[in-house]
Formats: sequence, C-alpha cells, structure tokens
Amino acid sequence: MGSGSALDFAIAAADRALRSVFAPAQASRPAPAPPGAPPELSESERRAAAGLMRVNHTGELAAQALYHGQAFFARSERTRGLLMEAAQAESDHLAWCEQRLRELTARPSLLNPLWYAGSFAIGAAAALAGDRASLGFVAETERQVEGHLESHLRRLPTSDTRSRAILETMKAEEVAHGATAMQAGGVPLPGAVRELMRRTAAVMTGTAYWI
Repeated sequence: MGSGSALDFAIAAADRALRSVFAPAQASRPAPAPPGAPPELSESERRAAAGLMRVNHTGELAAQALYHGQAFFARSERTRGLLMEAAQAESDHLAWCEQRLRELTARPSLLNPLWYAGSFAIGAAAALAGDRASLGFVAETERQVEGHLESHLRRLPTSDTRSRAILETMKAEEVAHGATAMQAGGVPLPGAVRELMRRTAAVMTGTAYWI
C-alpha cells in the first residue's frame, strides 16, 4: 500500500470509527420481524430484553471495530475485502439492535467508544500476526458470538418475538461468517488465545448489560 493510499485508508478508517460510534446505524436490509403486531411486554420483560439487546448492540459495534482493525492491517486485498464485506453485515446487525433498543425505550451502552477503541486495537493485533491467523480470529470470534446469541435466545422473555427474530437471523449469519473465514484460509487459534477472548468478552458483556 503506497503512502497516498495508506493515508486515504487511514482517513476512511477514522470516518468509519466516528460513524460507527456516534452516528445512527444504517441498515441495508429491513430488520427481521415476525408477522403481526409488536409484542406487548411487561415492565420486567422490557428491562430484561433491553439489557440483552444492549449487550448485543455493543457486541455488534465491537465486531465492526475488530473487522475494521483487521482490515486496516490485512496483508492482502483479498483478505481486506472479505473483512469489509463481513463488517457490512455486522453494520446491519448493529442497526437492527439499535432499532430494537429504541422500540424498548432503552439506550446503547455508554461505554461504546471504549469498546470500539479496544476492539479495533485487538483486531489490529490479530492482523499483524498474518492473514491466516487473522481469519482464524474471525472464525473464533464468530463461534463465541454464536454461543452468546444462543444464551440470549434462552434468556429472552418468551413473549419478545421481535428481539428473538433479530437474534436468530444474526446467529445464522455469524455462523456463515466464521465458515467463510476458515474456507478462506483461517487457522485455529491456540487455546490460551481463545480463553483470553472469552474473558475479554465476559467483561464487555457483563458491563454493557447495565451501563
């Protein structure tokens, strides 16, 4: 990448960061929704669903930041393109979660700028290990996200079919992202790295539920 193109990509990366954190998320597809009227939730059900959807919104913001950091330091245009395509799908997920939070009269996490910055740095570090390790990081991230979404589907109030439809679609697409990354040459990560990822995610999700 030449100095001019590197500067252009850095400016684009800064623009993506500002838009991801501070601008309303824009979806290229309508949010998944069951047929019929929106579900009626009790106040306790609304609070529970809002907490879970806040976590998912933060997770999707972090996923975008990971992909942006990985794409910035990717060694091949092919890998960079794959990462940015996945980031676009995560942008839809982010917008869907943001829309659902508004419907639940709830706000996103107040710490989202911190989560974005930290996730971008983690993604950059993964990319510096090489494209195959970076793609393996994508696959492991999506595998762990799949587990989080499955847990949230179990914890959602049964009457909240609106949030459930969103999470089920997100889960299917996260699985597809992970499979694509491995098919593109990703390698499995060491167990210590996988455990560190789990611990980091636990801090983020536990905090974002409340803050």
